[in-house]
Amino acid sequence: MKHIVIVTILSLVGLAGACASSPETTNKTTNTVAANTTSNAATTNTAPKTDNDAPASVKAVFPDAQSFTTQHKDVSDAQIASIEKDTDSKVPDKDHHSYLAFSTAGGARKQVGAATVVKVGDKDVIVVYDNKDGSPVIKEVRADSVPAPFLAQFAGKGHDNDLLLGADIKASGANEAQAKAITEAIRVDVLTMQALYGSAHKH
Repeated sequence: MKHIVIVTILSLVGLAGACASSPETTNKTTNTVAANTTSNAATTNTAPKTDNDAPASVKAVFPDAQSFTTQHKDVSDAQIASIEKDTDSKVPDKDHHSYLAFSTAGGARKQVGAATVVKVGDKDVIVVYDNKDGSPVIKEVRADSVPAPFLAQFAGKGHDNDLLLGADIKASGANEAQAKAITEAIRVDVLTMQALYGSAHKH
Protein backbone atom coordinates (compact mmCIF):
# COMPACT_ATOMS: atom_id res chain seq x y z
CA MET A 1 0.00 0.00 0.00
CA LYS A 2 1.27 3.45 -0.90
CA HIS A 3 2.20 5.66 1.95
CA ILE A 4 -0.52 8.18 2.80
CA VAL A 5 -1.12 10.34 5.86
CA ILE A 6 -4.45 9.70 7.50
CA VAL A 7 -5.73 12.16 10.04
CA THR A 8 -8.89 10.82 11.57
CA ILE A 9 -11.13 13.31 13.32
CA LEU A 10 -13.60 12.03 15.87
CA SER A 11 -16.55 14.07 17.03
CA LEU A 12 -17.55 11.28 19.37
CA VAL A 13 -18.75 11.76 22.91
CA GLY A 14 -18.11 8.39 24.51
CA LEU A 15 -17.03 5.35 22.57
CA ALA A 16 -17.06 2.01 24.35
CA GLY A 17 -14.97 -1.17 23.88
CA ALA A 18 -14.68 -3.03 20.56
CA CYS A 19 -16.70 -6.02 19.30
CA ALA A 20 -16.40 -8.82 21.84
CA SER A 21 -14.54 -6.57 24.24
CA SER A 22 -14.55 -6.13 27.96
CA PRO A 23 -14.67 -2.64 29.57
CA GLU A 24 -11.63 -0.86 30.88
CA THR A 25 -11.60 2.85 31.57
CA THR A 26 -8.91 5.09 30.17
CA ASN A 27 -6.88 8.03 31.43
CA LYS A 28 -9.07 10.65 33.13
CA THR A 29 -7.11 13.52 31.59
CA THR A 30 -8.71 12.86 28.20
CA ASN A 31 -12.13 13.84 29.59
CA THR A 32 -15.39 13.16 27.72
CA VAL A 33 -14.57 10.72 24.92
CA ALA A 34 -11.57 9.00 26.43
CA ALA A 35 -12.96 8.83 29.95
CA ASN A 36 -15.82 6.75 28.57
CA THR A 37 -13.79 4.60 26.21
CA THR A 38 -13.04 0.99 27.00
CA SER A 39 -10.42 -1.28 25.56
CA ASN A 40 -10.43 -4.84 24.30
CA ALA A 41 -9.46 -7.40 26.91
CA ALA A 42 -6.49 -8.34 24.79
CA THR A 43 -4.96 -4.88 25.10
CA THR A 44 -2.76 -3.75 27.95
CA ASN A 45 -4.38 -3.22 31.33
CA THR A 46 -2.78 0.17 31.86
CA ALA A 47 -4.22 3.52 30.87
CA PRO A 48 -2.91 4.98 27.59
CA LYS A 49 0.04 7.35 27.72
CA THR A 50 -0.86 10.98 27.09
CA ASP A 51 0.81 14.25 26.21
CA ASN A 52 -0.46 17.69 25.27
CA ASP A 53 0.41 18.31 21.65
CA ALA A 54 -1.10 17.57 18.23
CA PRO A 55 0.04 18.01 14.60
CA ALA A 56 -0.72 21.34 12.96
CA SER A 57 -3.02 19.56 10.51
CA VAL A 58 -5.18 18.38 13.42
CA LYS A 59 -5.17 21.77 15.13
CA ALA A 60 -6.28 23.43 11.90
CA VAL A 61 -9.46 21.37 11.88
CA PHE A 62 -10.43 22.62 15.35
CA PRO A 63 -9.85 26.41 15.24
CA ASP A 64 -12.00 26.88 18.35
CA ALA A 65 -10.01 24.42 20.47
CA GLN A 66 -7.70 25.88 23.11
CA SER A 67 -5.92 22.64 23.99
CA PHE A 68 -5.20 19.16 22.69
CA THR A 69 -4.37 15.89 24.42
CA THR A 70 -2.55 13.12 22.61
CA GLN A 71 -3.50 9.61 23.66
CA HIS A 72 -1.38 6.58 22.75
CA LYS A 73 -3.06 3.19 22.80
CA ASP A 74 -1.63 -0.14 21.69
CA VAL A 75 -3.49 -2.23 19.13
CA SER A 76 -3.20 -5.82 20.33
CA ASP A 77 -1.66 -8.55 18.17
CA ALA A 78 -5.07 -10.24 17.98
CA GLN A 79 -6.73 -7.00 16.85
CA ILE A 80 -4.01 -6.41 14.24
CA ALA A 81 -4.39 -9.95 12.90
CA SER A 82 -8.16 -9.54 12.63
CA ILE A 83 -7.95 -6.12 10.92
CA GLU A 84 -5.30 -7.29 8.45
CA LYS A 85 -7.32 -10.41 7.64
CA ASP A 86 -10.46 -8.34 7.03
CA THR A 87 -8.74 -5.68 4.92
CA ASP A 88 -5.84 -7.54 3.30
CA SER A 89 -3.81 -4.45 4.27
CA LYS A 90 -1.22 -3.77 6.96
CA VAL A 91 -1.98 -1.92 10.18
CA PRO A 92 0.64 0.86 9.95
CA ASP A 93 1.55 1.09 13.64
CA LYS A 94 0.86 -0.83 16.83
CA ASP A 95 0.89 2.49 18.73
CA HIS A 96 -2.41 4.15 17.80
CA HIS A 97 -2.59 7.92 18.42
CA SER A 98 -5.73 9.85 19.30
CA TYR A 99 -5.62 13.63 19.37
CA LEU A 100 -8.42 15.02 21.56
CA ALA A 101 -9.43 18.67 21.08
CA PHE A 102 -10.82 20.75 23.96
CA SER A 103 -12.46 24.17 24.21
CA THR A 104 -12.66 26.27 27.37
CA ALA A 105 -15.30 28.67 26.00
CA GLY A 106 -17.70 29.73 28.73
CA GLY A 107 -15.26 28.70 31.42
CA ALA A 108 -15.89 24.96 31.11
CA ARG A 109 -13.47 22.53 29.49
CA LYS A 110 -15.38 20.62 26.83
CA GLN A 111 -14.20 18.13 24.25
CA VAL A 112 -14.96 19.37 20.74
CA GLY A 113 -13.43 16.55 18.73
CA ALA A 114 -10.73 13.94 18.43
CA ALA A 115 -8.36 12.69 15.75
CA THR A 116 -6.08 9.81 14.92
CA VAL A 117 -3.10 10.25 12.63
CA VAL A 118 -1.49 7.63 10.40
CA LYS A 119 1.64 8.84 8.61
CA VAL A 120 2.01 7.60 5.03
CA GLY A 121 3.80 9.78 2.51
CA ASP A 122 2.99 13.46 2.08
CA LYS A 123 -0.82 13.41 1.90
CA ASP A 124 -3.06 14.42 4.81
CA VAL A 125 -6.47 12.76 4.69
CA ILE A 126 -8.75 14.06 7.42
CA VAL A 127 -11.64 11.80 8.42
CA VAL A 128 -14.34 13.34 10.60
CA TYR A 129 -16.38 10.86 12.65
CA ASP A 130 -19.77 10.70 14.30
CA ASN A 131 -20.81 8.20 16.96
CA LYS A 132 -23.61 5.86 15.92
CA ASP A 133 -24.86 3.33 18.46
CA GLY A 134 -21.48 3.42 20.19
CA SER A 135 -19.42 2.93 17.04
CA PRO A 136 -17.37 5.39 14.96
CA VAL A 137 -19.03 6.32 11.66
CA ILE A 138 -17.49 8.69 9.11
CA LYS A 139 -19.11 12.11 8.91
CA GLU A 140 -16.85 13.57 6.22
CA VAL A 141 -13.41 13.21 4.67
CA ARG A 142 -11.11 16.07 3.65
CA ALA A 143 -7.86 16.05 1.68
CA ASP A 144 -6.07 18.67 -0.39
CA SER A 145 -5.97 18.07 -4.14
CA VAL A 146 -8.32 15.07 -3.96
CA PRO A 147 -11.67 15.37 -5.79
CA ALA A 148 -14.55 16.19 -3.43
CA PRO A 149 -16.96 13.71 -5.10
CA PHE A 150 -14.56 10.88 -4.25
CA LEU A 151 -14.17 11.96 -0.63
CA ALA A 152 -17.91 12.54 -0.19
CA GLN A 153 -18.60 8.81 -0.67
CA PHE A 154 -17.11 7.96 2.72
CA ALA A 155 -19.78 9.89 4.65
CA GLY A 156 -21.99 7.57 6.68
CA LYS A 157 -19.62 4.61 6.36
CA GLY A 158 -18.39 2.58 9.32
CA HIS A 159 -16.84 -0.77 10.20
CA ASP A 160 -19.84 -2.70 8.85
CA ASN A 161 -19.31 -1.27 5.35
CA ASP A 162 -16.99 -2.94 2.85
CA LEU A 163 -15.11 0.29 2.03
CA LEU A 164 -13.67 -1.23 -1.13
CA LEU A 165 -12.73 0.72 -4.25
CA GLY A 166 -14.96 -0.47 -7.05
CA ALA A 167 -17.68 -1.61 -4.62
CA ASP A 168 -19.25 1.04 -2.37
CA ILE A 169 -16.44 3.52 -3.20
CA LYS A 170 -15.71 4.70 -6.76
CA ALA A 171 -12.70 6.67 -8.03
CA SER A 172 -15.07 9.53 -8.98
CA GLY A 173 -12.43 11.68 -10.65
CA ALA A 174 -9.54 10.72 -8.36
CA ASN A 175 -6.38 9.06 -9.61
CA GLU A 176 -7.10 5.31 -9.48
CA ALA A 177 -3.96 4.39 -7.54
CA GLN A 178 -4.40 7.25 -5.09
CA ALA A 179 -8.09 6.46 -4.64
CA LYS A 180 -7.27 2.82 -3.88
CA ALA A 181 -4.57 3.72 -1.36
CA ILE A 182 -6.78 6.27 0.42
CA THR A 183 -9.70 3.84 0.53
CA GLU A 184 -7.58 1.04 1.97
CA ALA A 185 -5.99 3.31 4.56
CA ILE A 186 -9.36 4.68 5.70
CA ARG A 187 -10.74 1.15 5.90
CA VAL A 188 -7.87 0.04 8.15
CA ASP A 189 -8.33 3.13 10.32
CA VAL A 190 -12.10 2.62 10.67
CA LEU A 191 -11.60 -0.99 11.79
CA THR A 192 -8.81 0.04 14.17
CA MET A 193 -11.03 2.71 15.73
CA GLN A 194 -13.84 0.18 16.07
CA ALA A 195 -11.50 -2.36 17.68
CA LEU A 196 -10.19 0.17 20.21
CA TYR A 197 -13.27 2.30 20.88
CA GLY A 198 -16.36 0.75 19.32
CA SER A 199 -19.15 -0.71 21.41
CA ALA A 200 -19.46 -4.46 21.88
CA HIS A 201 -22.26 -5.86 19.75
CA LYS A 202 -23.20 -8.87 17.67
CA HIS A 203 -23.49 -8.87 13.92
